[in-house]
Amino acid sequence: MSGFSGHVPGSREYRRLLIGLFFGGVATFAQLYATQAVLPAIATDIGGGPAAAALTVSASTLGLAAAVIPWSIVADRIGRVPAMTIGLLVATVLGALTPFAGDMGVLLALRLLEGAALGAVPAVALAYLSEEVSPRHVAAAAGSYIAGTTVGGLSGRVFSGWIGELAGWRWGVASVVVLCVLAAVLFLGLVPKARGFVPGRARRERGPTIRARLASNLRSPVQLALYAQGFLLMGAFVAVYNYLGFHLTAPPFALAPALVTLLFLAYLAGTASSPRAGALAVRHGRLPVLLWSIGVMSAGAALMFVPTLIAVVPGLLLFTAGFFGAHAVASGWTPVAAEPSARAQASSLYYLGYYAGSSVFGWALGLLFGSLGWAPFVGAVLVMCGAAFVLAVAALRAPRGAA
Repeated sequence: MSGFSGHVPGSREYRRLLIGLFFGGVATFAQLYATQAVLPAIATDIGGGPAAAALTVSASTLGLAAAVIPWSIVADRIGRVPAMTIGLLVATVLGALTPFAGDMGVLLALRLLEGAALGAVPAVALAYLSEEVSPRHVAAAAGSYIAGTTVGGLSGRVFSGWIGELAGWRWGVASVVVLCVLAAVLFLGLVPKARGFVPGRARRERGPTIRARLASNLRSPVQLALYAQGFLLMGAFVAVYNYLGFHLTAPPFALAPALVTLLFLAYLAGTASSPRAGALAVRHGRLPVLLWSIGVMSAGAALMFVPTLIAVVPGLLLFTAGFFGAHAVASGWTPVAAEPSARAQASSLYYLGYYAGSSVFGWALGLLFGSLGWAPFVGAVLVMCGAAFVLAVAALRAPRGAA
């Protein structure tokens, strides 16, 4: 195992790893956002308004945020692939129970636990990639994994939205569970056994403790700036997708819910941009591609100020493409910039910030939207993108960050 230098593009194991993780991303993110397309229906059925309905998304991302570090510890002890497998199986069972929730309290509890189980995949996947793929190709491989997360996020929203429009939000969410079972089976059948993983006992004998690994990441300006990218950009992204449906079903748009669901196809822009951003980062450097992606995301948000679909649709496409480009670069950069013994913890901390941003801003910006309207809401999104840009310029030009 000491002579293993990582799978390279063109090899059978490299293809299996990327395709397997692609389906792992589908199984994870379809479940995570299964309620987002049916938030107006949940608000009507259970009550509480847009911000309360959005808590069904925030609860799952909060559970995931709280669980990523524990999952990284579990993965250090039992292995990357077994940890991801356990998380997906438990999450699928909990997801199957969600449509039977009789009130908001039970629904939120199930979503919280489901998110905690789903945390196994994002907590471990990028560390697994960084150990199994040749170092030169990690950025491109991470982009392919992020593409799988976009397909999962899209399919979960579209399935639940369209079926929810016909049969109610509960059947919409149930349809996503079936999709996730199929994706999880493909993940289990394809993803290869880890070859670059050092078991927990050997890791403890040869290197620093988990506490020391967490501390080394939290002392690094590069790591903190990368975590801030996830916190701010993901918070802005989820907030837009949470409340866009409420915005477009109201005047002057007054679109039918089924038509609003079609706008989630904008996720395909992220499916295209994430592997492209990873490839560009290999050729031109991570920081320029990250900054360019944030700029594209900001331009898309600015277009969504205009109260016409001619502006909102291309704005959403740019916003989505920019976000997933930035996420692909930042998430793939995080384990590479960490100490080799602390890669799993670095990825976990990135996703802690990422989903904390989703949970906090996915709910809090709903209060802003509900009280002041769409324009101040989009203004807040632009401020968050600007803050991420400034932090990246300030902290990620250091020699180690430029690696």
